[in-house]
Amino acid sequence: MNGNYKLYSYTSSSNRIKEILDQPAGQFEELENSLPDRDKLTFTNGFYSRCSSVFIDIRDSSSLTNQYKRPTLAKIYRAFISEMVAVLNSHEKVREVNIVGDCVWAIYNTPYMTDIDDVFSNAYQANTLIKLLNHHYGKRGIDPLKIGIGVDWGRVLMIKAGYSGSGISDVVYMGDVVNRAAHLAHEAGRYGRHPIFVGSDFQGNLNEHNQSLLTQNRSVPGLGSIYSGDVVRTDMNNWIDELS
Repeated sequence: MNGNYKLYSYTSSSNRIKEILDQPAGQFEELENSLPDRDKLTFTNGFYSRCSSVFIDIRDSSSLTNQYKRPTLAKIYRAFISEMVAVLNSHEKVREVNIVGDCVWAIYNTPYMTDIDDVFSNAYQANTLIKLLNHHYGKRGIDPLKIGIGVDWGRVLMIKAGYSGSGISDVVYMGDVVNRAAHLAHEAGRYGRHPIFVGSDFQGNLNEHNQSLLTQNRSVPGLGSIYSGDVVRTDMNNWIDELS
């Protein structure tokens, strides 16, 4: 969201707060398994539904600032963010792609199990992409990156938030599916763990082949039953292996 200067008034702020907090609960509509279009959102409504979420995080990214000068650091992040966004945006039912620091994440409308399988393919394509990025980094004397990928399916609250009348607003997704995917990404790829962590609800909606690619893992406190793997896109992985 771009800023656009407006003088702040605490009395107007108080009125806006009261108006928001006094909105009736009936303005928030419960949907089954599909997210509505963004243009259906206003500053006074919201929607509950189910969706899939993917978070991708660089491991030990704080060390990069000490290791590389700013021009090189900018190139590392630009290449990583550019291509991870390209992968996450390649699902037909992508609804949101966001960048927060060195984390890239996305929300997908997944009313059908085939949609969830396609989200999983995006996740393991991102896992393959890090190999391609590291190939090019290595040719320029840059150490390889490690990532954590968190994936889950579940309930989300979708609202429009911002400063009404200012032109500054965005769609905000909140709820268990977003929180869990973020936590799964934070834990994945650490201490020798697999780089992909998948929530049990997401795993339960995958087809049998995709389920067979993941291993059940109960070793992470606070995340319950999870599944993990180091899954790659085979044709892309083979192509990278042949690069000189």
